[in-house]
Amino acid sequence: MQGEDPFDQGAGSILRQPKAVWATAGASVVAFMGIGLVDPILPSIAKGLEATPSQVSLLFTSYFLITAVAMLVTGFVSSRIGGRKTLLAGLALVVVFAALSGTSSSVGELVGFRAGWGLGNALFVSTALAVIVGAAAGGSSAAILLYESALGLGMACGPLVGALLGDASWRYPFFGTAALMAIGFICITAFLKEQPRPARKTSLLDPIKALGHGGLASVATSAFFYNYSFLKFVLNMTPYKSGAVFFAWGLLLAVFSVLVAPRLQERFGSLKVLGASLVLLAVDLLVLGYGDHTTAIVCTIVSGAFIGMNNTVYTELALGVSDAPRPVASAGYNFVRWFAAAAAPYLAPKIEEWSDIHIPFVVAAVTAVAGAVVVWVRRAALTHEAEELEPRHATEDSVAVFAD
Repeated sequence: MQGEDPFDQGAGSILRQPKAVWATAGASVVAFMGIGLVDPILPSIAKGLEATPSQVSLLFTSYFLITAVAMLVTGFVSSRIGGRKTLLAGLALVVVFAALSGTSSSVGELVGFRAGWGLGNALFVSTALAVIVGAAAGGSSAAILLYESALGLGMACGPLVGALLGDASWRYPFFGTAALMAIGFICITAFLKEQPRPARKTSLLDPIKALGHGGLASVATSAFFYNYSFLKFVLNMTPYKSGAVFFAWGLLLAVFSVLVAPRLQERFGSLKVLGASLVLLAVDLLVLGYGDHTTAIVCTIVSGAFIGMNNTVYTELALGVSDAPRPVASAGYNFVRWFAAAAAPYLAPKIEEWSDIHIPFVVAAVTAVAGAVVVWVRRAALTHEAEELEPRHATEDSVAVFAD
């Protein structure tokens, strides 16, 4: 990708892609929107369903827990039925469970429907990049940038759309997502042809076996601690204001992931960038936990920069550190790290109940530092691969590695 201009108006331009690529990229935006859609409407959901903070946090726990387990399934499924059918299956599940989420009469129902939504999203997101690269016109660099742009746009717009629709009712964002994904389903059905299936079928145990590699296991362990530090918490604000804050957060995440991180890696090296970013995230979390309301808003937005850089470097390390096929390495890596993302939303309110409001942020800061310590201790296993990584390692098969 280095030296190429993806915005050049040639055949490989990001702006000159087949309809199939645009259809998949558009559906990807909506899929990533679904991750942060509920951020600004959590207070409304809690009030509407008479739920406690711990119960509401299960919306994230169920979503990420199913996502983690689904990492073992997506490669198994797509290598047997093909990318197009896997995308459509994922979209269909999201449409059904997002719509059902909007009809929930209890927090238990909503948690269950979010789990089904997580399965559909995992099937879709883990396959979308491979499909976009396979269907792209001329080279992969423009297609990859298009996918990463869709990721950033979705992560940024999800909270904003959730706030706009959720201001009238907390149910509307779920119905809106179902409608948009249904449009995506129709577009992919109409414009995307079936992609070639891989020569070798992936087994359910392949991602687990890949974790036997010391380097990949080290990256996954560090990412496990990091993903716990990626707290989901409620800002005591109106949906509009909360949506604006998380929009700014997502914007920083996208900019630092796509534009800033690669430049810093080129100058300082992947491991130094990752270690420094994790430590700075820990500092940011401590300041957030002990600061006033304005400080919490500022630190929430700033955390998007560190999360964007971390996601990019972790992705490259996970895909380049072992000799396992990239989709398999990605699945094993994500299987480990998303368990922490599932645990954090549930444990943080519990820790607050057992102690005080500050301690969950202290714990999150400690886990971020723990992630940096793992990188430092295991640097010998990671240094060579980190130095030799090329930009493409964060590309063609970064299936299922989506920013959190």
